[in-house]
Formats: sequence, structure tokens, C-alpha cells
Amino acid sequence: MAPWRKTEKERSGVAIYNFKGAGESQLPLQIGDVVHILESCEDWYKGYLVRHKGFEGIFPKSFIHIKEVTVEKKRNTENIVPAEIPLVQEVTTTLWEWGSIWKQLYVANKKERFQQVQSMMYDLMEWRSQLLSGTLPKDELKELKQKVTSKIDYGNKILELDLIVRDEDGNILDPDKTSVISLFHAHEEATNKITERIKEEMSKDQPDYGTYSRISSSPTYSLYVFVRNFVCRIGEDAELFMSLYDPQKHTIISENYLVRWGSKGFPKEIDMLNNLKVVFTDLGNKDLNRDKVYLICQIVRVGRMDLKDSNTKKCTQGLRRPFGVAVMDITDTIKGKAESDEEKQHFIPFHPVVAENDSLHSLLGKVTASKGDSGGQGLWVTMKMLVGDMSQIRKDYPHLVDRTTVVARKLGFPEIIMPGDIRNDIYVTLTTGDFDKYNKTTQRNVEVIMCVCDEEGKVIPNAICLGAGDKPVSEYRSVLYYQVKQPRWMETLKVAVPIEDMQRIHLRFMFRHRSSQESKDKGEKNFAMAYVKLMKEDGTTLQDGSHELVVLKGDSKKMEDAGAYLTLPSCRQHVENKGLTLSRSASSVGGLSVSARDAFSISTLVCSTKLTQNVGLLGLLKWRMKPELLQENLEKLKIVDGEEVVKFLQDTLDALFNIMMEHSHSDEYDILVFDALIYIIGLIADRKFQHFNTVLEAYIQQHFSATLAYKKLMTVLKTYLDTSSRGEQCEPILRTLKALEYVFKFIVRSRTLFSQLYEGKEQTEFEESMRRLFESINNLMKSQYKTTILLQVAALKYIPSVLQDVETVFDAKLLSQLLYEFYTCIPPVKLQKQKVQSMNEIVRSNLFKKQECRDILLPVITKELKELLEQREEQQLQLQEKKYCVELLNSILEVLSYQDAETTYHHIQELMVQLLRTVNRTVISMGRDDTLISHFVACMTAILNQMDNQHYSFYIETFQTNSELVDFLMETFIMFKDLIGKNVYPSDWMAMSMVQNRVFLRAINKFAETMNQKFLENMDFEVQLWNNYFHLAVAFITQDSLQLEHFSHAKYNKILNKYGDMRRLIGFAIRDMWYKLGQNKICFIPGMVGPILEMTLIPEVELRKATIPIFFDMMLCEYHKTGEFKKFENEIILNLDHEVEGGRGDEQYMQLFESILMECSSAYCDISKTVENFVNLVKGLLEKLLDYRTVMNDESKDNRMSCTVNLLNFYKDINREGMYIRYLYKLRDLHLDCENYTEAAYTLLLHTSLLKWSDEQCAPQVMQTEFQYSQTHRQLKENLYEKIIEYFDKGKMWEESISLCKELAEQYEMEVFDYELLSQNLIQQAKFYENIMKILRPKPDYFAVGYYGQGFPTFLRNKVFIYRGKEYERREDFQAQLMSQFPNAEKMNTTSAPGEDMKNSPSQYIQCFTVQPVLEEHTRFKNKPVPDQIINFYKSNYVQRFHYSRPVRKGSVDPENEFASMWIERTSFVTAYKLPGILRWFEVVSMSQATISPLENAIETMSMTNEKILMMINQYQSDENLPINPLSMLLNGIVDPAVMGGFAKYEKAFFTNEYAKDHPEDQEKLNRLKDLIAWQIPFLGAGIKIHEKRVSDNLRPFHDRMEECFKNLKIKVEKQYGVRELPDFDDKRVGRPRSMLRSYRQMSVISLASMNSDCSTPVKMASESFELEVAPRKPTKSESEENVLQISTQPEVKLRRSKKRTKRSSVVFADEKTAPELSDMKCLSRKYEFMSDTNLSEHLVAPQKTSVLKQMSFASRSMPTIPGLTLSVVCTPAPDETNASQRLSQQIFPSTSEGDKKILKKRRVNQFFKTKRMSKPPEDGKHSGESRSESLSTEL
Repeated sequence: MAPWRKTEKERSGVAIYNFKGAGESQLPLQIGDVVHILESCEDWYKGYLVRHKGFEGIFPKSFIHIKEVTVEKKRNTENIVPAEIPLVQEVTTTLWEWGSIWKQLYVANKKERFQQVQSMMYDLMEWRSQLLSGTLPKDELKELKQKVTSKIDYGNKILELDLIVRDEDGNILDPDKTSVISLFHAHEEATNKITERIKEEMSKDQPDYGTYSRISSSPTYSLYVFVRNFVCRIGEDAELFMSLYDPQKHTIISENYLVRWGSKGFPKEIDMLNNLKVVFTDLGNKDLNRDKVYLICQIVRVGRMDLKDSNTKKCTQGLRRPFGVAVMDITDTIKGKAESDEEKQHFIPFHPVVAENDSLHSLLGKVTASKGDSGGQGLWVTMKMLVGDMSQIRKDYPHLVDRTTVVARKLGFPEIIMPGDIRNDIYVTLTTGDFDKYNKTTQRNVEVIMCVCDEEGKVIPNAICLGAGDKPVSEYRSVLYYQVKQPRWMETLKVAVPIEDMQRIHLRFMFRHRSSQESKDKGEKNFAMAYVKLMKEDGTTLQDGSHELVVLKGDSKKMEDAGAYLTLPSCRQHVENKGLTLSRSASSVGGLSVSARDAFSISTLVCSTKLTQNVGLLGLLKWRMKPELLQENLEKLKIVDGEEVVKFLQDTLDALFNIMMEHSHSDEYDILVFDALIYIIGLIADRKFQHFNTVLEAYIQQHFSATLAYKKLMTVLKTYLDTSSRGEQCEPILRTLKALEYVFKFIVRSRTLFSQLYEGKEQTEFEESMRRLFESINNLMKSQYKTTILLQVAALKYIPSVLQDVETVFDAKLLSQLLYEFYTCIPPVKLQKQKVQSMNEIVRSNLFKKQECRDILLPVITKELKELLEQREEQQLQLQEKKYCVELLNSILEVLSYQDAETTYHHIQELMVQLLRTVNRTVISMGRDDTLISHFVACMTAILNQMDNQHYSFYIETFQTNSELVDFLMETFIMFKDLIGKNVYPSDWMAMSMVQNRVFLRAINKFAETMNQKFLENMDFEVQLWNNYFHLAVAFITQDSLQLEHFSHAKYNKILNKYGDMRRLIGFAIRDMWYKLGQNKICFIPGMVGPILEMTLIPEVELRKATIPIFFDMMLCEYHKTGEFKKFENEIILNLDHEVEGGRGDEQYMQLFESILMECSSAYCDISKTVENFVNLVKGLLEKLLDYRTVMNDESKDNRMSCTVNLLNFYKDINREGMYIRYLYKLRDLHLDCENYTEAAYTLLLHTSLLKWSDEQCAPQVMQTEFQYSQTHRQLKENLYEKIIEYFDKGKMWEESISLCKELAEQYEMEVFDYELLSQNLIQQAKFYENIMKILRPKPDYFAVGYYGQGFPTFLRNKVFIYRGKEYERREDFQAQLMSQFPNAEKMNTTSAPGEDMKNSPSQYIQCFTVQPVLEEHTRFKNKPVPDQIINFYKSNYVQRFHYSRPVRKGSVDPENEFASMWIERTSFVTAYKLPGILRWFEVVSMSQATISPLENAIETMSMTNEKILMMINQYQSDENLPINPLSMLLNGIVDPAVMGGFAKYEKAFFTNEYAKDHPEDQEKLNRLKDLIAWQIPFLGAGIKIHEKRVSDNLRPFHDRMEECFKNLKIKVEKQYGVRELPDFDDKRVGRPRSMLRSYRQMSVISLASMNSDCSTPVKMASESFELEVAPRKPTKSESEENVLQISTQPEVKLRRSKKRTKRSSVVFADEKTAPELSDMKCLSRKYEFMSDTNLSEHLVAPQKTSVLKQMSFASRSMPTIPGLTLSVVCTPAPDETNASQRLSQQIFPSTSEGDKKILKKRRVNQFFKTKRMSKPPEDGKHSGESRSESLSTEL
């Protein structure tokens, strides 16, 4: 095989397919993974994943797309950088980052955000490919870049990622090359931009297309339109007039663009095809703010009068006829809200003229209001909004706009008229006419012919332009409306003539009737005319607006004679003014007369930079013609409309300076000219004309030429200043100060021109006068007159604006000196705010960039700043002033950061000495929510950043005493710590935070050096300072913004490459500082243990290795001092808990902690053992804490509880009371979340066990925040008891509540004698007793759960737990919920214990099955009649033993009788604690197994059957309203001959000579079984008696048959096994109600629930209800009382079953309506169905054979007296069944008085329905019970 070679060019690639990777050496790849390639060999590469550098391997070449890269070498490392443009790289990393978030959004089901991110990612991918294509033109590339960066920034913001700061070109700012202040401002700007963007996104649905953002920044825009095609069936030539239209004002706002379209369907000039491009230019913000803008096209047909005229030869041709319009709303495109793309074609539908009197203009109004169908006819255009004026556009969009592109200007001026932009356009619109028909029979077809003529009437050629893009013509013919009396043309043309001809020209309009027949048309002559002059006699131009012209009639020849008509009036108002009577006999001059019956009006608009319509302005512009009016005209200038002045800015300024120059030897007009100049400058300062600033600048630079003006301007200015500083009135001074900038621009430009012309002549005089001028300003500043205060403010504001110009002609150093004096003239506390603002402007000027100027100005500025910042009294003024201060400081730092370090050394020193501490104190005094805090922090960071090592040293030396220095360091450390803890910047300002960290780190290290030098030795040692240092350093190292492992891969790399891992640097510094402390270390123990621990927990191996040894050092320190390290140990344990819970710490830390400390201690024999114990303690705690942390994020509350208990126990073992209590409450809260009230109560009980009934004060660790008001042990314990009682009450554990109440009662009665509380307590107790007897408490099921396999956490691994189920919780539900917590676990389908292989496998296996609780012995109930409600509680509570039974076959199986070989294998579980307890589950601590023989099994089963019958009888005895079905089925199932009492199989199996011979030891058991069979008969008899009373007529035959069967059975049994008798249970006795149910002592009975060994759960029947069982007791004498004593050695189990079970069963059948077949050999199954639920292991098996035999010494003739119930507990646990050896104590079936019955019945029914709603459907129980019992296939 070929060798591996290092790759040269192929260094980086992207996976384009998934690669699984087979062997260990192969690197698996997913599509999109970036790999760095190290070597190649044949078809393979070797390399690693960029995301996980640890994963290295080989992968096929064909799976990789190679990317171009450049390799940067830094020291010994190579950095591979993609060769793509930075923006493409940025998009790539952004997509990576967003991609992972996108997946998380999907998992979290955040649908909207998911889709939003998806669409943004698609956009970025699309744009990325466009960027990579490299085919975009310059303007589009620029726009695309803007779109991309804007989208990335917006996406990052909404996804809460870091803010990216960019320069103007959209490139990411490099913090190393940017000053801190610039970086800060860039962050602010970016944040504001994105916030605006988000507001826009929320306020509008349509997307933003980039143009919008630029639209506010430029004053001029253009709309580019490209006509692609015109589809219309005309058949003749057409003219298309396109323009922009404002539908609300019904006006056209731009020139027309004219396209001449041929009849063949393409342009007349064929070379124009595909080149019909126009730019509508001069659009300003006003146009953009119009509500609507339309692009319209008016279509004029050129040809016949009527298209329908077929005989074309006879028709008049060349008539311009209206045809239709096409309209499109382009408002959104204009405003930049819709996509503006020159490739996208838009269709503009065409609407034809319908009626003849529809003018095109009126049609526009109709079309814009309604949208008609165009039938596919119309225009196809593309368009794009362009920013800038024509020259700008040609530069920016050369591919769209070239020299051939037609320009259509706006009707009117653009918002800025640039000097040199000479325009002289007069727009004439033919509006309307009204013509009489005179001698015609119909109305005329009027055509207007317009031409431009001189005073002699000659037509000036090519003076009229129909539209942009068309050649000028000499005459214009209007559109023709057929037989319309009042045509409305609304056609606009442009008249363009040289400016010098304007005086002598006029417009002439001829009116002619046109005929459709050519023959007639030739004879037509002009029937009238009108004219208008363009300039008035006074030299002003025709006013804009509408003009009604006089229509002249007469000889058509005369109409062309200018001499004939020019003497007549042209406009209506002239005629009216001259009082001419407009009658038919109007005076005619030269054959022309004024027609009164005809009317014609036009409107005009003059767009001229040379023609004015203002007389006053014209007078000034032509001042030479009438010099005597000059003064008047100069004064009049102030009342001329600003717009006119601004329009003729250049001419006006020329006139003013000409006046000044031509009167250079006198000062006659100087002040007037100066004032006029000030007025014009003031105009331009006005917001309305602010865009004209550029015009004024351009004028000064390019057109201004008055070389001597500076002298006059300076003289007038100085005069004004001097007058004012003397306190005298000088009206124009304020305006002058506002105009100072431009006054100086004129002065400087004039001086420069003079200097150029005369080669620097008079320089000293100029400098002298300039200096005097500044002195005058300074005098004004010194002035104390009240009138000057406003002027001083103005001077401060406007002086800085003159510097830029002045320094070009004046010595900078001298200027700085003058400025220095300017500021020092002002009294110290006066105008401080204005001074600071003014200084800010100066700092931003070029002047301040010069070192020599800074030398002069900086001291005065820093002094002012210091004074202002240290004035803290006037807090209300502070905010505004602080803002100005911080802006000034920003500006200074900004300037200094960009200068050469040598030139700024002293300036930074000046700032540092004067301001650093002031700024620090300002930061300290400001609230964290102060709007300016971040600005000040940025300033402080900038000062520290610009200080070099010498600066630090110098600064430290400036402190006179050590105590001052300590104060400074302390306040700096506290401030740093505070700023690190509460970052003043938004969390997404990553770059800013990292720069701040870098600066702080350097400062901390510098100050640490100082501490080592000055404050380490014993005399000078400063504990608090060192303490602050350590706390600061730890706060620095642990701050969130430095925890790199929490960041995405991209961010991690970015920070690491840019800033490195700062934690290591400061960590090593802390270590070094610690070891330098020497004997002073003890001062920091235990105070520094927590902070150091926090530092060592940072997941950075080198840092851990360097810092963990500090712990040993601390131990050693404390050990040498006190002989132990208890303080240290306590602190570690306390803090470890807190830190690990907060997310720090891991397995690796545990190992390092152990190995490092053990290694350190190995050298110290005396302490090593103690250290080892400590390490083991910490290790144990860490394991538990890590487990706890892992599961705290787990959804499984169970796991969280387990881990909490582990920790509880740990803290208890190591005697940490405070921590123990803390976790108790955590556990309590977890229980409350799950509504485990009982467990919550037991948890709190643990707290009470730490308290005494005494008035001792509580120690702080015993307190819990919840009970803070409890001062003493007694108060706290009492409060806790109340809370616990409340929880027990909610959990229905009233027995527990009562015992606590009793304890409280004893306190109230015997200790504190508070009888009021005692009475409340007793009422509460009474309520609980009543609840026990009356309220249903469903029994919980218990489940055994085994967790096998190494995949489980340690606290579960290979352990078995018993879980207490919730009310009515089925095993299936419990198991499903369990499996959901371990989705990877496998369910085991067997109940036998797993093998070692399963326990050691890496997988997870879960085993789950139901177990039966075993009733514990309760001596107080022994041999006493206890009600079911009471005893039932103990059957499933306070239990620690559980049984699980399953049948096994032994020996040969008899198919006829399987009972003979059915053995039972019973497993017993013992839990660590009783249930319920502080958890709903406990671990099993021991397991044992026992086997039950078939005979014992038979005895158990028989006992249960008997108990079942007894229970049912008891139930029916108590409640007369129970349905009869359950009783019917139960009895019939036993007496039916097919079943033969269910014991036929037993007889066959056990009552044979063969069995007796084989098992002689079982004789006593056989007798017991026979006795049980015999006892069944009286029970059945009692049941049948009840049945007889209740049976309905339709069931009577059924009853009779059952009775017959019973008689047969009775005869058979009594004959074989003897007679047993029950006393008459109808005997009524008054006494306490008691259950008739006998007390049995049981032997083992099979758990029927577990017969079927597939882990099935017995399903609960419907609701349970507990009521009192009413039965008067009738004691009988027992023959064998000694039996009771005999077995009392053995714990007894009570077999008294609550009636509730039977009752529920009865409901089941009642609901089922159809009673199941009562024949069929499965009646036993029915019995089991009852049993499976009723006998939850109240009974236990007797282990010793002897005792069983003893129990069977049974007097078969009479029943022993065991009143009520006896309880027995046997050692070997048995679930779900009754013990076989049972004693029946004689008892009488009860009967109740009628009243009692009613009450009981009512209560019982209510109770039953209450609980029924909660229960599970009973059918489940039925079926599962049936299936289970069928598995036994018992046929008794």
C-alpha cells in the first residue's frame, strides 16, 4: 500500500454524503461536517472533525468536497482559514449555529419560531450561493451584502445569540484594531438598528428589501423603468406617454416619457427595441411621502378619425385621437417596501376610451378608482428604485443607466438645486377649451396647434418637446376630441428656449376644425387663435398656475401676423382690467376681434434657475440697472420668499459680493450686504432648506471669487462683537453668531484666493486682525452684562464650527492658545454644561488631532471635566451634564486611540491622573440601571486599555500614602467585582464584554504586582485588600462570559482564537498570589475556601491541576494552627453542595480531587490518614450530588426524590444538620408537586424529630425560611405539627393525624395550659375519627420493581424496590409510566430473578409485578372485635413485608385433577423502611422463598370461599337495597351439583386412603379441610335464607332449584363430615353494631392475583365504601378456648374483610344487567374474581409444621369464642390470600331497626356514588379476574 503523505493544498473539506465508518480507524461523517485534512493515501484522507478535534480517523476522498483555504502560521501552530470572502464564511458559521437551534426548536415544538428560522436559513443559503457565484454587478452585490448582514443580525437577536458589530461596509469589526470607545458606539448603533428592525417586522407584514433602510439617508431618488413590450390591438401608430401621477391630487408629477409605437406591434425606431429605458429623476422625500403614486401611460392613436372607417384613402390621416390609459400603483416600490428588482416584469393593464367625451385625463380618475379587466392588453415593464441624483446613479448603476437612458425630470425643482445645474424649462399644459359651433350644424372637432414665436411672429424651430426621449418639434398638434364642445386636453409640453431669447418670445395657439374626410379637411382653415407672452414687462416670468387666454377670431392670415395680435390683450384678466366690453361687436384691431363665446385656458410651470417671478429679487439681481434702488432692494431681500432666494442662491450671492467688491473703498453697503448674507445663511440653516448646505459649500469652493471680502466681513463682525460686549443693543448679533461657520468659510476662502492671487501678501495683517477678532469674542465671553448671556451660549455653541476652516489659514498653535483663553475667560461655574458641549466639538475637530494643540487644550478640558463630575450636590442636573461629560471623555479617548503612542503618552497620563479615579467613583455611585452607566464603564475601560506599564507605575506613585493607595485598590477591586457580577452591557454584547475582561485582567495583574511589592510584609499586610483581591479574581474566573464549554462550537473557537482562555491566566495568578501569602494564609481560612472551590470546579484540566493543591495547603495551614481542619471541611461540604447544584463539578473533578490531595498528603504522615478520610467523605458526597444534579433536570420526580433521600441520609450520617434540613424541604416540595401529601408529612416529621418541646431558641441551621417567625423549638415544632397534620389529612392518613393531635393536646393540656387551642385540637381529632369510619379510603396496590443492568444510575442499578401505587392505579399504567422514564429499557416478561449476565450487561432491564402487603401484628387489636374500616387501614399501611406467589407443578400431573400437584412458590420481600414513609418506595433489603403444598393450598382456598360467603351475608344483612345478583351467583356457584360446593376435586385428591398412607403427617391438615367443608353448609344455609327473603317473583324458580340443590349438598356433606350449626341470626339484640364476619386464624392461601405469573395486576373493582356494619353481638361459650391461647405464641392475622369489596362486586354485576350463566363449570372463577381483590395478604403462612398441626386441633362440634376479630401475623409473608388454619368465632348475623337502616342506607348510597366516579370501569376487573382464575382451570 502507498504511504500516507502530508497534504499541501487539500487542507479543508466538507462532507457531501454520510459516511458510517466501519472500523475504529474510520471517522464517521454526516453531511455538512467540516474536516481538516492532514494526510492522504490513494482514495483516502486522514484528518479530524473541526467540531470535535479529538475525533480523528480516515475517510474516503469521494465523500469530501475540498475547499480553498489559506494557512496562517502563528508561532508553532497552523491556523486554517477559508479563502472565501469573509461574509460567506460568516453566513456559513451562522447557518451552522442556527441549524442546531432550529433542531432544538423542533424538539421543543415551538412551531412558529421553527418556521421563522427555517425561512431565514433558506434566505441565507440562497444569498450565499449568489455571493459565491461572483456574477453580481457592483450595486447589487452591495445591496445583497446589506440584506445578508441585516438578516444575520436580526436572526441573532431573535435567537438571543451574540450581537455582531460591523463597520460601514458590513465587515465584522476587529476589537484589536478598534478603540474601546468605537467598539462601544458600534454596539450601541447595532443594537438600535436591530431594535428598529424588529419594530418594523412587528408593525408590517411585508418584507423589507434593503432600499427602505437607505431611503431616509439620501435626499434624491430616481425610478428606473424599462418598457419591455406593449400589447394592444390598434392597427395604427400610437404614442405612449408615460409619467408619474398622484391620484389624490389628480396631477401628473413628472415629465412624460414618449414612446412612438408602430402599427406592426414594435417601436417605430426599430433600434429602440429592447432599449426603451427611462429614469424618472429628481424625486424627493416629499414625493416618497405621498399617499399614493401611480405609473401611468396615456395612449394616443395617430391615424383616422374613426377606426371603423373602412375607406382609408378618403380618410384624413395623421389625426391624434385618444385611445386609452394603463395604470399601475407603484407606491410600495417607490417607498422601498416592495421588492425592487430590475429582472421582475410587471404587467400594467390597458383601459380603452369608451365614450367620445371621455378625455384621457378623466379616464385616469375612473381607472384608478376601479379595477377593470384588460383582456390581456397592456404594458410589460420592469422597474427599480435608485438612490441618488443622476451623476450618482450613473456611477452606482452603470449596467442600468448609461448615456442613452432617457431622463424624465420632475415637474418642478428637485429638493436641492446644485450650483451649475442650470435649468430653464417652461411646462405648458393645455387644460380646457369651450368653442361655439357658430354656423356649423354639429360641434367642431377642435385641434390646437401650438408654436413658439418671436416678436415678429416667426416660428422658432425645435422649441417644443412632447416628452422626454423625443426629438424637439417646431409645432405641436393636440389630441382631437370628436364633436366635443368643451374638450379637456390636459396635455403637458415642455418649451425649451435659450435664456436670452425669453424676453422676446411668446406662445401662439391656433384652433382648427378637422374633418374626417380628407377632401373636406383640406379646405379647413384656423378659425381662432390665442397667444401668451412668457415674460412680463417688469422682467419677471409668467406666474405659475392657470391662465385663461383670450380667444381671437378673424382672418386666418392675420392670425399669423404678430403685429396684428400682439397689441391685443392675451389673458382674460387683462381684458377685464382694461374694462373692454366683451361683446359680439368687440373692437377689432387689424382684422382680429376678441371672441366672447369661446374660451381657452392653459396652465404653466416655470422650472428655471435664471428666471424669477419675484420683483424684489429681480431688482437685487439686476442692481446695476437701478443703483439708486440698491439700498431698498438689499433691505427688501429679507421679505423675499425663502424658496425663491434659495433657488437663485448662486446669482444672489454673486450679486451681494459684487456690490461689496464694487464699493470696496467705502463701507456704505457693507453692513447691509453683511446682514443680507447672514439672512441667506440663516435661511439655509432652516430645516426646510438644510439640503442646500451642500449648495452653499459648493458655491464657496467653486464659484465664490471676492478676494477682498474677508476684510469687510471681519470688520463688520468685529464691530458687532465689540458693540455687544459693551452691553449695547446690536440686533443682528445673535443671527450672526448662528451663521458664524459660513461667515468664516467666506472669510477663509476670500483670504485663500487673495493669498493665491497676491502670493501670500498681507499675511501678518490678516493674522493680527484674526487674533483681534478672537479677542473680541473673548471679551464677549468675559462680559458680565445680562444681555450677553444668550450670546455667550451661542458663541460656545458655534465657535467650534469655524476651526476647521480657520486653521487652514492660521497658525494652529496660536489658534489653540486663543481657544484656551476663550474657555478660561468664562467664570468657573458659569455655563458649565455649554462649555463641555463646546469642548466636545473642539475635541472632534482636526485641531485636537495635533499634538501641540492638545498640549495646550487638554489640561483645561480635563480640569473642567473633573470639576463637573465631582459636583455631586445638584443631583437633578446630573443626568444631562453627565451625558455631556461622558460624550466629551469619549471623544478625547477616541482621538487619543488613533494617534501615535509617543505623541499621546503624556496626554493619557494627564487623563489618568486627573480623571481615572473620578470616573471610577462616578461608576461606583451610579445605579446599575442608570442609562449612562455603560458609557462611563466604557470610558474607564478605554483609559485602562490605553495605559501602558509605565503609566501604571506612574499612577501608583501618585498616591502620597499607602492608605490612599489601599483605598484606591479596594474601591477598584470592589467596582471590578461588581461590574463582573452585574454586567452593564446587554448579554449579547460579547465582543464588548470580552474586551472589558481583557482590560480588567491586565489591570488586576498590574495591581497584584503592587500588592506584592507594598502590602505583603507583616507590618504592611492588608488582610481586607488581599481578601478583596481573591474574591475579585474568583468572580472574574467564574463569570458566565468566560465559561467557554457552555458555548456553541463556533463561539468557542472564536473566543479562543481571539482572546485565549483568560481563566487559565488569572487562575495561575491566584495560585501564585496564594503561595506568596506565607504565614498570612490562615487569615483566609475558611473565608477563601468557597471561592477557591468555585475556581477549581471550572472544567479546565490544567487549571484544576494547578489550583486543587491550594486545598491541601489550606488543610495543612489549619492543621498546624489547630491540630485539625474542621473549619475547612465544613466549608468545603457546605460550598460543594451549592456549587454542584449550580451545575459545576463532574466525574473527572472527583478523580483529580482524590489523586491530587492523596499525592500531596503522602509526604505528611501525621495528616495523611485524616486527609484520606476527608477525601473519601468528599468523594461520597460528590457522587451523591452529581447523581442528584443529573436527575434534577430529569422529568422523573421519582429519581429526584431518590437522590434527595440519598443526600439526606449522607448529611445525617456526617452530622450536617443544616444541610440535612435543607434537603428535607427539597424532598417535601417534590412530594407536594406530585400531591404525595402523606410522604410530605413523613418528610417534615423528620425535621420535628430534631426539635424538643422546650422554649430553647432555635439555632439558625434548624430554621427554615417558611417558619422564620418561629423563635423557639416549641413554636417551630407546633407550627410543623400543624402543617404535617394538614398534609396527613389530605393524604387520608387520619390515624397519624390523631397521634400528632394527641401529642399536641398533651402539650396544650399539661404544659402550656391553652385550653382554647386544646378544644380546637379535640374538635379536629373528632373529625378525624369520624373520617376513619365514614370516608372511603381505597387501598393502594404495591408493585415490586427491579432495575437490572449497568445502564442504570448507581442508586438503581441491580436493586429491587417496592413501590406504593396511587389510589386506583393499575399495574399497566404504573409500568407504562415507569418505562417512559427509561425509554431505552427493556421490559422483562418473567417474574423470576434475572441471571448475572443480565445484571452485568450494559443495557437496562425493568421487571415489574404486583405484590401483596402483609399485615403487621397490632397487639392492641388482638382478640378484639375491630370494625373493618379500622382494620382495613392496617392491611395496606405500616407494612414492611410483601408476598408474591406463583403456582408450580411437582410430580406427575393428573389431567382430571390438577389440584393434587399444584404447589405454590411464595417470595417474601422486606423493605428497608415501612410504607408509607418519606418516599413512595423503598429498597428491598431481604428476600426469601417458601413453598406451600397442594393440601395447604386447598385449605387456604376453602377458607377464602367461606370468608367470601360470610362477607356477602354480612353485607346483605346490613343493606337491604343491594341488588340480589351477586348473592345469587355466589350461592349458585357453590351449590350447583356440577360444582358440588367446589370441593369435589379436593375429595378426589386428598381424601383417599392412598394419600393418607403416603402422607401420614398431613392427618391434622386433612381434618382441618374437612372441617372447613363442613362449616360451608351453615354459611350457605344462612345465605339462602337471605336470598329467599329478597328474591323477586321472576327469579323464584331459580331460587327453588338452588334450594333443592342445597338440600342435596347438605345431606351429602353432613353425612360425610358432620353437622355444624349457626345460631339464628334473626335474633334481634340491642347493642353496638358489629360485623357478623367470623374471626379466622389463617394458614397459607394462594395469592390468586399472582396465580398467573406474567406480572399481571389484580384489577380493582368499582369504588369501595366503608360503612359501619350493624350486628348485635351474641357471645357464645367456647369449648376450646385454650386454642386461642395455644396459638397466641404465633402472631395472628385477622381475617375480617371489609364489606366494601363485596359491595363493589355486587355493583359490578348489577351494572352488567345480564347475569352470566350460573351453570358452566367456571363458577369458581367467579369466586376468584371476588377474591383476587378482597384478600390483599391479610393472612400469613405459618412456617412451623407443628404450630399448624396445633392450630388444627379443632372442636368440630362447636365454634370457639373469639369475639369480633383476632389479628395474627406469621413470620413467612403471604400475599393476597387467607391463612388456612382459621378459627371461626361464633357470632350472630345482625339486624337493624328500620330508622337506622334508612340512615345507613342513605349514607351508604351517597358514599357509593361519590366514589364511583373516581373508579375504574368494573368490567376490567371482571375479565382480568376471570382470565386469571381460568389459568387454574379449577373445577370444584
